[in-house]
Amino acid sequence: MDVANAKSQMRKGMLEYCILLLLKRQPAYASDIIQQLKEAELLVVEGTLYPLLTRLKKDGLLAYEWQESTQGPPRKYYRLTPDGQRFLEELDRAWGEIERTVTLLRDLPHTLPAL
Repeated sequence: MDVANAKSQMRKGMLEYCILLLLKRQPAYASDIIQQLKEAELLVVEGTLYPLLTRLKKDGLLAYEWQESTQGPPRKYYRLTPDGQRFLEELDRAWGEIERTVTLLRDLPHTLPAL
């Protein structure tokens, strides 16, 4: 059994949700997103993040704007769109359902009938 692979798959499934949660607070530059995910112990590389940001923008969940930088060329800052906000609210509800189910199965196994 490969626990590392299972853990990786769980993280991949949560990455989109985590990015939207970060952008709910404030617009962010891709490197800032990576840093914040790293601080939350969800390691992501640029090669994974950029395609996901592009897809979320294409789906209408994110928009971006260029902002001047004191440390080089202008930077692309991503933010949630109104559709992205609504989508995040749906993901919040779905996460709550998943969390309740997992907690029930983890903490109350004696309530399940024997197979």
